Parts: sequence; C-alpha cells; structure tokens
Amino acid sequence: MPFSFYISRARRGTWVQSLLPSSSNPKSKLQPRKARRRAALKDFFLTHFFMIGLIFSFIVLIFVLFWFGVPKPVASHFKYRTSRYRKNVNRRSILVNRGNFSHLAATVDITTKDLYDKIQFLDEDGGAWKQGWKVSYTGNEWDSEKLKVFVVPHSHNDPGWKLTVEEYYELKSRHILDTIVETLSKDDRRKFIWEEMSYLERWFRVATDEKKEAFINLVKNGQLEIVGGGWVMNDEANSHYFGIIEQMTEGNLWLKDTTGFVPKNSWAIDPFGYSSTMAYILRRMGFDNMLIQRTHYELKKELAWHKNLEYIWRQSWDVEESTDIFVHMMPFYSYDIPHTCGPEPAICCQFDFARTSGSIYELCPWGQYPVEITQENVQERAFKLLDQYRKKSTLYRTNTLLVPLGDDFRYVNTDEAEAQFRNYQLLFDYINSNPSLNAEVKFGTLEDYFQTLRDEADKINYARSDERGSGIVVGFPALSGDFFTYADRQQDYWSGYYVSRPFFKAVDRVLEQTLRATEIMMALVLGFCRRQVCEKLSVGFSYKLAAARRNLALFQHHDGVTGTAKDHVVSDYGTRMHTSLHDLQIFMSKAIEVLLGIRYDKLDHSIARFEPELVRLKYDALPVHRVNNIHDKTYQTVVFFNPLEQMREEVVMIVVDSPSIAVVDSNWTCVKSQISPELRHHKSKIFTGRHRVHWEVSVPAMGLETYYVGNGFTGCENAMPSKLKFFSTSDSIPCPAPYSCSKIEANETEIENQHQKLTIDVKHGMLRKISFKNGSQNIVNEKIGMYSSPNSGAYLFKPNGHARSIVEEGGQLLISEGPFMQEVYSYPMTAWDKAPISHSTRIYNGENTVQAFLLEKEYHVELLGDDFDDKELIVRYKTDIDNKRVFYSDLNGFQTSRRETCDKIPLQGNYYPMPSLAFMQGSDGRRFSVHSGQSLGVANLQEGCLEIMLDRRLVKDDGRGLGQGVKDNRVMNVVFHITVESNISSTSNLISGSLPLKPSLFSHRVGAHLNYPLHAFISKKSQEVSGQPPPRYFSPLLAPLPCDLHIVNFKVPKPLKFLLRPPENFRFALILHRRHWDSSYDRNGRTRCSNLANESVNIFSIFKSPTVLKVKATSLNLLHDDPETLGLAEQFGDVAQEGHVEISPMEIQAYKLELRPQQF
Repeated sequence: MPFSFYISRARRGTWVQSLLPSSSNPKSKLQPRKARRRAALKDFFLTHFFMIGLIFSFIVLIFVLFWFGVPKPVASHFKYRTSRYRKNVNRRSILVNRGNFSHLAATVDITTKDLYDKIQFLDEDGGAWKQGWKVSYTGNEWDSEKLKVFVVPHSHNDPGWKLTVEEYYELKSRHILDTIVETLSKDDRRKFIWEEMSYLERWFRVATDEKKEAFINLVKNGQLEIVGGGWVMNDEANSHYFGIIEQMTEGNLWLKDTTGFVPKNSWAIDPFGYSSTMAYILRRMGFDNMLIQRTHYELKKELAWHKNLEYIWRQSWDVEESTDIFVHMMPFYSYDIPHTCGPEPAICCQFDFARTSGSIYELCPWGQYPVEITQENVQERAFKLLDQYRKKSTLYRTNTLLVPLGDDFRYVNTDEAEAQFRNYQLLFDYINSNPSLNAEVKFGTLEDYFQTLRDEADKINYARSDERGSGIVVGFPALSGDFFTYADRQQDYWSGYYVSRPFFKAVDRVLEQTLRATEIMMALVLGFCRRQVCEKLSVGFSYKLAAARRNLALFQHHDGVTGTAKDHVVSDYGTRMHTSLHDLQIFMSKAIEVLLGIRYDKLDHSIARFEPELVRLKYDALPVHRVNNIHDKTYQTVVFFNPLEQMREEVVMIVVDSPSIAVVDSNWTCVKSQISPELRHHKSKIFTGRHRVHWEVSVPAMGLETYYVGNGFTGCENAMPSKLKFFSTSDSIPCPAPYSCSKIEANETEIENQHQKLTIDVKHGMLRKISFKNGSQNIVNEKIGMYSSPNSGAYLFKPNGHARSIVEEGGQLLISEGPFMQEVYSYPMTAWDKAPISHSTRIYNGENTVQAFLLEKEYHVELLGDDFDDKELIVRYKTDIDNKRVFYSDLNGFQTSRRETCDKIPLQGNYYPMPSLAFMQGSDGRRFSVHSGQSLGVANLQEGCLEIMLDRRLVKDDGRGLGQGVKDNRVMNVVFHITVESNISSTSNLISGSLPLKPSLFSHRVGAHLNYPLHAFISKKSQEVSGQPPPRYFSPLLAPLPCDLHIVNFKVPKPLKFLLRPPENFRFALILHRRHWDSSYDRNGRTRCSNLANESVNIFSIFKSPTVLKVKATSLNLLHDDPETLGLAEQFGDVAQEGHVEISPMEIQAYKLELRPQQF
C-alpha cells in the first residue's frame, strides 16, 4: 500500500506562523520617524490581531469554497445524501479536430483500448490464484491506517434462468427474504444487501404486515441495503438504453413508493461484460458508486497489478467530468465465497459455512472443508482468514476492503444463515479484540464500504503524481471505455450470447417500441382530452400498462434478453411479452378513436374498431400481415401513428387479397400506389397468391394520419403492378396475374432509384456493388456462411476455424420493379434440400424519405432440424473500404465504441455486441453502416469486411451452469438498413485515433426509423365508397422537434394516481436525448432536416393545445430534483423552471410536467 500524507497540515501551519507576533520583542525606545511609523503599524497589527485574523480567515474560506465547492452533509442511510460531485476545471478538456467537425473528448488515465494494447493475453498460471500471481505482503502496510474489512452478505436471485421467475420465487426467493428478516432482526450487527425488485415486489404482495414493517425497519436502520434497485440486474450487451432506463425506473419507483428508500449504490455481479452506457445512466439517476465483477480475467490482472481495480468511470465524450462515477471491480474469477475472501479459493472455501456435509450445496472441490468455529480453533481460523483479507487488500489502494459473502440463491433458510453469521461473528470478535492485528472486521453493506472508503480517501491522498483522477473522489484514476468481450478463463469468450435466441431479442425490441408508443398515446389522451371517458380509458388500463412495463423490465435480466435460460424459461419470457404486446395494441386501437375524434362513449369496456396491421398469433411465431379483403365499391381505413418527434414521410405496405385497389388520403385525394406479389420462403412455390400495396404517406410528428385503401374510388387509378423478372436453374416460376414477367439471362442484374443503383450476382443471388448517381462505386460482395462450432454453447462462441460460404450457384431469383419499391428476392442453392435462409434486397423511391437513401436487407432464417446442429449462421459484407480492421459498434443504442481486431486473442474474442449499429470508415472518409432492429454479434475479421451473426443452433452445454444447448430455434426475420456515406469535409476523418467516431445525422435518422417504425391500424369493418368520411388526423406538436433531439419517452409514470384530488404536482414525464453526430457528413441528414438543437427548446411551447403549466428537471428515474445529485450544473434545474432547456450532445435529461388539457 502506498503511504499517505495529509494535504493541508503544512499549509495551515505556515499561515498560523505568519500571523502570530514574535515572542522576542525588545523594549520600546525612541526611534526615528520611519521606525516610529513601523512601530505604530506593528502596534496596530498587534492590537487588532484577532480582527485581522478573522477577516483573513474569511477571505481564505471564500477562496476555498469558490475553488472546491460547498461540502455536502452526510445524510442518514435511509435518506438520500447529496452527491459529492464537484465541478471540475476545464484544464482537463480536450478538443479533437477531425476535418470539419469537432470531437469533444474526455481526458482520462486509462482507456480499455490502452489495456488491450498493453496486455499480451498469455494466460500464465499464477498458482493458487491461477489468473493472477502469488500475492504477498510485508506486514507493515497497516501500521498507520488499520485494515477495515466489510463482509457483505448477499444472495444473487436470477429472475429466471434454470427455473422461471415464479418457480424460483416459490422454491427459493420468498424463503430467502423471510430468512433475511428473521436473522437480521436477532442481531443489529448483521447486515445484508438485496438487488432484484421483481422478487421483492412479489414478496411484499403476500408478506404479513409484521414482516413488511420489519423489512422496512431493517432498511431504515442500515442493516439491510437495497442496491441497484432495478426490477432486475440487467444485461449490458444486448439491452437498449430505453429498456435499461425503464427497468431501473420501474424498480426504483416501486421501492421509493413502498419503503421510502432510494438506492445510490449499484451492484452488478453477474452481467457478462459491462457497458459505459450503464455507468452514464446510473450517474444520471443519482447513483454515486457501482460494483462490477465479470470482466476479462487478463484486464483484472493488469488493473490489480497497478492497484487500479477501483477507478472513476468517465464517458469518452465528457469534457466537464460530470458523468464521473466511482467503481469497484472485484478481482477474482467469480462472486462466490471461494473467490471473494482472497486470492486462494481453496482457503476461502473453508469459510463458506453452508458447504457442510449433508447441505444442499456442493462441497469444496479442493478437498478442504469448513469447520465450526470454536474457542479452540478460533485463533488459527482467524489468522488464516485475515491472511486472505490482507492479501486481497494489497490489490487496492486504500485500507478499506470489501468482501462479498454469498452466491446464487443463498440464505434460503435460517440454519444456513445462522451458520454464516454465527461463525463469522466469532472470527470477527477475535480479530477485533487483538489490536496488534491492526484490523477491524465486521458485517457491512455497500454503503458502509463506500462511505468508509470515501472518508479514508478524504483523509489520505492516494493520488499518484501523473494521475488526473476526478473531483468526486480524490486518489483514483479516471477510466473510459467498455468491458466487452468478457472471458472468464483460457480462450472462453462470452460472445455467443450476443446472438443466442435472436427471435426473442427481436421481440424485446418490438415490445420496447410498442410500450413507448403506448406511453406516448396515453399521455396524449390524458393531456388533450378532459372528458371523463378519456380518464377512465387510461386509468382502467393502468394495471395492464404496469404489467407491460414489468414484463419488458423482466426480460432485460442478464439471462433473459441474453438468450441464456432453459427452454421453458424462454417460453415463459416470450409468453409474458406476447401477452403485453396484445394488451398494448388494444389500448392503442382505442386511443386512436379518441385522438381522431371518432368516438368517446363506452371506450373503456367496448371492442375497438381498429386492429393492428401486424398480427402475432403465437408468442413464438413471426407476425403476419393482416390480409385486407377489398370488395367492389368498399374501402378499409388505415391509420398510421408516428412515434417520432419529426414529420415522417415514408413508403408503407399492407397486404390485400385483390390487385384491383387504389389509395386516397384523409382529404379523399388520390394517392399513387404500387402492387407486387407477396412472397414466402420456399424452394419453388414462392408466391402466396396475395398482394402487397406500397404507397408514400406523410404523418405528423407524434401524430396520426388516415388513409383509405379500396376499390371504386372515383377518378383514382388502380395501383400500378410491378414488373417481374426471374432466374431459376430448376422449375420455371409461374407468372402470377396481373403481372408481366420476363427471364434474366445475364450473370448480373441491377435495380435502381433516383439516388443509387444496386448490382446483383444473379447465379448466387448476392449483392455485389452499390453505385451512386455521382459516379462513385462501392464494392459490397455479400456472402452467407456458417461456422462449425461443436464446443459453442448459449454463452460461449468457440468455432472450429472461420465461417465457410454455404451458397452455391443456382437457386431462385425474383426481381420486382415498381414506382415505390424495387426488390430482389433470392432463395439460394445450398447443400441442404431446404435452405436455412432466403433474403430480399430492397430500395425505395419516395420524395423526402429516409428510405430513398438506404438499402434494405431482410433475411428469413430457418435454422431448424438436426442438419444444422452446432452451426452458426453469418452474413458478411466484404467492401473495398481500407479500415485497417477498425470498426465501430453501438453500446445499447446510445453511443458508439471503437473496435479493433486484435491478433493476440482468438476469433471469438473479436466479436462484439451490436444492439443496433456497426460501421466501418476508410481513410477517404467513406463509411459503410449496417443498422439493425435487434441485437446481434458483429466482427471485422478481415480488412473492409463486416461480419454479423444471424442465428446459432448448438447441441452441447458450454459448462457455465445452464445444463443444455440452444436448439429451440424459431423461424425469424432479420432486417438491416445499410447506408454508404461520403465525407463532405475538406479533410477526411482518419481512423488512427482511439476515440469512437459518431454516427452521422442521417445515420441517426435511419436508426430511429428502423427502431421506432410507424404503427399501422386497420378498421375491422369495411365501408362503402359512396360515403366520404370527414378528414381525420391528429398533430399534437406545435412544430417538429430539432432533428438531433429525440423524445426517449413521454409518459404518465403513475396513471393509477392520475385522478387523485388534489392531483400530484407533476403527473407527466418527458425524457429527451440530444444525439451527437458527425458533422463531416451531410448536415441535413440527406432530407429536409435543417432544425437542430443548437439553441434551447421551450418545453412550454412544444404542444399545440394542452398548456404546460410547470416544468421541473429531474433524474432519469424521476426521483431526484437536485442537479448536483446527478452530476449536472445548477443551471440544469434553473433553466427548466423557465421552460427553456439546453441539452448538450449525448445527454439524456428528464423533466416532470403538469399539463392542462383542452376540452374535446
């Protein structure tokens, strides 16, 4: 341990000495005038010494307060204390100029890229601590500051893994919570922490009043701390930031309402890698500290060697250091007891007193077992345990040590709990009663640990001379970056779960976008309509809305969206999400009637007149388009809801049973349209007999627009049939009516719109080239391949070599060309009779649409049957971009991270999560981007080559506890939106830096359109063309928001309390995200996008009709109104009071609103 020094002692001594009078003044004598003046001055100082000292001290105090900020009081454990955040000076800011845009970059001491560059990844055997080294100490490390050890009992309760959340609750979690209350109540020295609110809420529903009161009292007196307090301990690789905020808010709000407690320490011991997005969200929710565990074992070793396992996590763009949050990283292999007391698991296991003969837990595998502590053995046992504590403490800077004491579903009964608490207390008592040991050991919570550590850091300066550190806790390095991809041993990289169960990863996003749309619609209904029926409709739906929020939150669990649970647990998650999707769509169908003014009566208990255009019949089946039966002289009403904050012009599609149809808008004006045959995944019978109708719509921001599709509209032309071209090496494809067909004779074919031309390899059905009208050409060379992976599992990706192409010459190819959509459909020839994949390549024509500048790839995947056992399916785009194997992938849809293919680690370690975006950029500034509507895995294994895994089917368990492979594959579709952009600045962005590049403004818009699609609803009954309805549309915003400002959510957090009289102060919440974009690309987003958030936005002027009465800035979990608690400047709250909000790029900010609805 480094020795410390007291910061201000010497300085104070100097000031005191300068103010004290001398003690050796000679007697006074008559002196010259100058001397007399000096004597008079001296007498004045002596006479007014205390007054002068007081004034000077006051000046010094003002200077200190100005420089360091006002110190914050330490509040009780139960009441949230103010953050220690201090605004840092700008000397740490760096402005990186790249071409014609400025990139703000934080200055830090450590980046995860630097760690990867430095580490050799040799996996050297460290002895007892296999992934480290032989740890030792001299014995005098604690002479000046004794070792303070906090042993933190915990129980990790997965909300679904091998059992469903309800099965675990009945068998384990309810008994654990009962045990905690009973055993902690016996002795106030006992402590415990709890994380998952999904189980705690379930327990509170049925617990007796006495138990609930006892639980709350334990929280109040500091014996029991709720850490994290989210609905679950969420995954950080696959989860979208919307889902993370939702699950944290759901848990935190329930906890505050039920117990009054607000968590400030995060505990994440089991996610398989960590995202800097999570650190940002926690900081903006008012958290001070966080604990993490599962990071690459070589990174742990490197950080431990330099005593950097505790650090300040800073966002890469944060020049103001406002995102700083203190992090404790656990040093060893696992969070179980053998790997937490010290570096030698064989010894630590002897202190897991639940692993006794006859217990339900596995005996210590090292052959040495725990023994009951007695007066006869307590000295020997205490010395052995303290030795581990001392060794572990040498890996950290301070003499405050954290030792977790728990494992999965521990403390399930009082016998187990008593064994742990009783034996450890005897050991503690012995150590604490021997002052010569220079140690104090006791049970503690995370708050106990972090508070004591901060107190020690305030007293002793552990900072190093070359460290910049942070203002929130002095003495620790600042770090930026993320911790993917995780490896726990040897070459076992956890990159498989980025893709496992991709069908449900897609359902997760559909539920997110549908929940967000429903939240917005409910807020609009309650904000715009004062009728009692509007309130009854919304409040009556509150229970199902709460269930939908919680079902989405539940799936964010690190064994949910990851796809790493047992088959029946996955089915349980899927069923819950399917039920909520159905409920949400029913509410939206009814809300449409209110917002369009169609009807108000009996909406709360009547059947909706509309239904969603996309219908999900089963929880594990693809959605199907509703087939609209258009009869002669009838029409169907189609209503589109735009969940985005800008006007949306887009080519849309519905399915009809007849080609003789036309489209009119809400003013009964004819709209041009196109029909093309509906296709299916089949070797020869690719036509379904139905037809797709495409036309261009314009829908106001967060509003509704109505169109009518029918037969017999006077003066309107029927939809134009597409022209079909086909290639087939087997049976000829029959030409369906009313289309004209021709054969493709050439080896290459093309489709094009007003901006780009696509070249297709006919014999393989693959995209080869993208050409633009300015003459530029971009090689793509699409390939579909498979890995053979007999050693992979749900968590691990362990391929045998590289992926091999599976597409051979031949197969079926169909081109459909029309005025709005052009498509190349390919059913490839493979070694299997039924191909595991078919795919479509589409481009769109549309005025001012985002779609016109992108190409759409849709892959239909059926990795079903034993033929595909131990296979992992990928698509690869081999471009001519010279990216030096550097690419960028997103973190949780919020920010990007720089990735560089590393030859020191195996192929599987170079795969990274891709929740929504990956792109490559060359030295000439060309950028190739792939946007996804679901989370997948991505790699850049060769120059200019982007590889994305689509699905995986694996027979074996990979030895990480699940006990099965992944063979429950579902038929699924994966949609990508691909863009190629050229740098428009005079100097191109180079790939040499270590900082992540930002997406362009256009790229942000593409991602938003893909992840927040239009919601289409169709009337259940057709109407006669003879009766023209009145124009029906709904446009709630006074004007579209700036193109770089995104409404994360607009919601009523507590709809059940909406009707309380008097109403709560703020019943609405608005969360805004200002996207950071690369201005060296098209600044107008390639469409009409000139309004940007460079100036403040007035929240009072967002809506047309409901008056915003008041606004208050708050945290992302809606629980803190003090800006300093969130790391933000005080102006954040002051500006919001006036309604003008200024949001810096990258920031997400939340506001509470109160609205006064209009009467309609």
